[in-house]
Formats: sequence, C-alpha cells, structure tokens
Amino acid sequence: MMTTPLAQFLALHGADQITIDQALSQAESLELPTRHVLVNQGELASQAFFLIDGLCHACYLTGDGKTISRDFFWEQDLLIGFESLLTDEGSPYLLETLSPCLIQTLPANLILGWRQDMPGLYMALAERQLLFREQKEQFMRLYSPARRYALFTDSVGELVTHITASQLASFLNLSLSQLDSLQRHLAAPGK
Repeated sequence: MMTTPLAQFLALHGADQITIDQALSQAESLELPTRHVLVNQGELASQAFFLIDGLCHACYLTGDGKTISRDFFWEQDLLIGFESLLTDEGSPYLLETLSPCLIQTLPANLILGWRQDMPGLYMALAERQLLFREQKEQFMRLYSPARRYALFTDSVGELVTHITASQLASFLNLSLSQLDSLQRHLAAPGK
C-alpha cells in the first residue's frame, strides 16, 4: 500500500485506516501557481488544504487597503479555517499561495464529520491549531525583533525568497523601515 503525505499526516494524528481511505477518496490534488487565492476574505471556506509542497500565506485585508500578515504555511501543514468552519461565516482572512504549490483539498464537511465520527482526530487537529496559536503568541511576545526574524527565516529556509518584505514585516510586527534596519544590521560584518 502506498502511503501519501496526507495519509501519513492523518495517521500521525490518530486517524484509522477507514478514515484515511475516506479522506484520500475525497481529496483532490492541485498544482497551483504563485499568488493563487485559495479562500477570499469573507468567503465561506468549503475546503481544507493539505500543503504537500510550497508556501501559503494568510492575511487580513483592512478597509483602508492594508494587508496584515496572519500566518505562513509550508510543507505538511493542514490549513483549516476553524473559525469559518465552526461559525458557518465567511473567512476572516484571505488565504493564498506565495510559491508554486502542490496541495490536496479536503471537503470542509468531511472535517466537520470527524467532529462526531472521529472526535480523537478532530480534537488532535483542533489542538494542533491551538498549539500553533499559543506558540505564535509566545514568539511575538517573548523574543526581540532580531530573534523573531532569525527564528522565522530559519524555519522557512529557502521559501523565505517568496515572502515580500512587506509581508515579513507585517508578520513580525515591524515597520518596513525597522525590518530594513534589522536586515542591514544582521548583514553587517561581524554579526
């Protein structure tokens, strides 16, 4: 039996073989270009996305035309808009690709079905999301801008080349000039 990254991910989070087979039978594989919108802000998300390869970005679009980076996602992430899923309201953010991506989609109603039929799997995915939120809160509050920059760029590796300075500054809660100053400081000899 061939094991796909999605099957491995689901098994790791407690899915039994029947649930994995059901998910794989409903999954749709997509090869997407850079800057492809997966979910528009305000749109009801009908799918979750398992990111096999590439980089995705979630951001808030404000009424005055600003873009505020919420999160970045890369290989082996399951992108579920739990808020939209649970409230049956539009997504509070836009979700897009920042590089060419290989993605498998899962119907949102499948994820909701796990809530009743596979509560262990559903809870593991919800807890994973909560843990990421808590870790981001700590990341933002406990580390200096230089440390946040280093940790983030180390974690995404070469994918950082797909992130604009504006997106990175917004995610790190810095102005563009602060980010530029930080990058110049870190690039200086002896740093």
